[in-house]
Amino acid sequence: MSVSAALSAHAQGVERLLASYRAIPANAPVRLAKPTSNLFRARAKSTAPGLDISGLTNVISVDQAARTADVAGMCTYEDLVDATLPYGLSPLVVPQLKTITLGGAVTGLGIESASFRNGLPHESVIEMDILTGSGEVITASRDQHPDLFRSFPNSYGTLGYSVRLKIELEPVKPFVALKHLRFHSLADLLAAMDRIIETGGYDGTRVDYLDGVVFSADESYLCLGVQTPTAGAVSDYTGQGIYYRSIQHAGENGAVKDDRLTIHDYLWRWDTDWFWCSRAFGAQNPKIRRWWPRRYRRSSFYWKLIGYDQRFNIADRIEARHGRPPLERIVQDVEVPIERCVEFLDWFLTNIPIEPLWLCPLRLRDPAGWPLYPLRAGHSYVNIGFWSSVPMGPTPGHTNRLIEEQIGKLDGHKSLYSDAFYSREEFDNLYGGETYKTVKKTYDPDSRLLDLYAKAVQRQ
Repeated sequence: MSVSAALSAHAQGVERLLASYRAIPANAPVRLAKPTSNLFRARAKSTAPGLDISGLTNVISVDQAARTADVAGMCTYEDLVDATLPYGLSPLVVPQLKTITLGGAVTGLGIESASFRNGLPHESVIEMDILTGSGEVITASRDQHPDLFRSFPNSYGTLGYSVRLKIELEPVKPFVALKHLRFHSLADLLAAMDRIIETGGYDGTRVDYLDGVVFSADESYLCLGVQTPTAGAVSDYTGQGIYYRSIQHAGENGAVKDDRLTIHDYLWRWDTDWFWCSRAFGAQNPKIRRWWPRRYRRSSFYWKLIGYDQRFNIADRIEARHGRPPLERIVQDVEVPIERCVEFLDWFLTNIPIEPLWLCPLRLRDPAGWPLYPLRAGHSYVNIGFWSSVPMGPTPGHTNRLIEEQIGKLDGHKSLYSDAFYSREEFDNLYGGETYKTVKKTYDPDSRLLDLYAKAVQRQ
């Protein structure tokens, strides 16, 4: 499709979006008519019609010379990467799951192994068109409506929906050479991670990608990725091989295992098995995996299985048959200052029966910061991801609440895509407080869209 045709199609999509917004009664909830989701928050059921986003799912244009892309808000990263890689370009940060949308990663939070040098996805946004609660489409940037631009990240659709985003791209090479470094000490792993963040390299070589996996207190790994143009044999973890298991190896502190992937397969290395969560469905059992269709080895399909479980309460029924209590879902990503990370991991591994854990370092690019998720500029954090369930405690959300309290003690934050149990006062102190309220009144004066606390904690 030519750029002019893509622009015309996008304009028509915006008109359909606006028409659907105007058709929603003033007292009815506003939501997206979206077939996929990467949210794990329970939400109130709604029979109201959703916003028509059918014309807002494409890449509008890629400017190879300027290294930018104009992208519709509901375009998935899978489609975005497919559009940019032929130019030898990639978004600065590509979140791990294919069906995450660009708009979702900006109004929520996204992260990946380039975040230690490129920050978070919203920091690569140059400008964006936002449908606000007032029913207007407003262009926001660092210079235009900067209050909305800076408050939009982590607002989760409560300040509006992104219609179009112009983002920076970076050049990439066709292959990624991997080094998996084993550690027997979490303190040694975090010290090595900190050095790589500060220097940008390891053993004299630039590091392009950096994340890690903790299997236990004495088995953890840093995964270093270096882009390379050199062709050669590559691994394939979309078939019988399982990426996270390929990381493991024996050896002393700092022992290395090498691997290679295409840049495409590297960007989606976690999607095939939804990190390691596919094991809950038996998809990692070799006897089952052999017959599991390849097209269903992806996060979006596993998410559908989770939906069936939530709808029919399958897991808790199985637990009850075995005389065990129901399960509490623990699906979280938290950011902890790097100097407090060992303390958190030690506490978590002692108190929470979940493994493995994903580690992903980040440092903000923009010194001005983002008020609804106020990390310190110029400071290193580690995103820690853990996704499983534990036996239900004495009260609903017991274990999640323990984790929230521990994160607070260590000056950390947690993402709001999953369950949260904060009081209103705690929440306002952590997620923008008065700044959010002021921007909300400006761009959604009639409160057509949900309040962030209501959406993230009260689950309306």
